[in-house]
Amino acid sequence: MSNEKEKNLLNKKCVPCEGGALPLDKEEAEKYMHMVSGWELSEDGKEIIKKYKFQDFIGAINFVNHVAEIAEAEGHHPDIKIKYNKVKLILSTHAIGGLSENDFILAAKVDASK
Repeated sequence: MSNEKEKNLLNKKCVPCEGGALPLDKEEAEKYMHMVSGWELSEDGKEIIKKYKFQDFIGAINFVNHVAEIAEAEGHHPDIKIKYNKVKLILSTHAIGGLSENDFILAAKVDASK
């Protein structure tokens, strides 16, 4: 872990997010972007995205299975796209139509577990 802010995300737990809560605005999301490395903020500020590349298909699937375990433990689930040895994770809080702190918590935990 390269910085203290990232460690703070690792110590947090995703909390259930109900519709009606407000998503982070783009400026707030950009502040969180400094806490997770290698993730990109979508142009509309409603998703964060990271691409991973593995040696082969099995490596990609093993990673996806690992992400699934973390996501289940946190109760927060990414959209996952697999193309042979490449995996794309897309995080957004669907219930609110944008980003919440949960997305950054999950991103930090996925990266810390690699």
